Amino acid sequence: MHFNAYGGNGAALAAALVNATDFSAPAVEAMLTEHRLLRTAVTAEQAGELRAWARRLAPVFGETDQEVQIKLVNDLLDVTASKPYISAHDGREPHLHFYSPHADIVSRAKDTTAGGLAMCMSFAGGGRLGRCDRDGCETVYVDTSRNGRRRFCSLACANRVNVAAHRARRVAR
Repeated sequence: MHFNAYGGNGAALAAALVNATDFSAPAVEAMLTEHRLLRTAVTAEQAGELRAWARRLAPVFGETDQEVQIKLVNDLLDVTASKPYISAHDGREPHLHFYSPHADIVSRAKDTTAGGLAMCMSFAGGGRLGRCDRDGCETVYVDTSRNGRRRFCSLACANRVNVAAHRARRVAR
């Protein structure tokens, strides 16, 4: 599944924030840089704001009731200053921006994640915003597979579940 750079990037950043365990300023800066935001310097207070934002993003992933999932994303969009616009800066093809380039990093991260989740929901369906099926694993992901049937956050979790199922079948014989 291919998402445009901003939708996919925003949804991927949302998943990374939800999965993050380290919200120190350097860790948050590295995460924002990895997901191609610019001017990513954050204070400890801003990192804390993004930790709180991650908690608001979390329920969107793995929600099976589409109406609830849409409401959750719309609630996120309601609290952002997101005003999408098209830009063709720096010799790039026209593409969508969700935030003012002059906004602070917390606002830009919120606008990017809310907009990315909205695009993912609109163009790929809410089922692409998943939560690992392995008991005890709370990792979330954006399913970019061709068929949209991803169930686990990683091959390691899938293998654990499959091995446990295999062993249970052997014992049942």
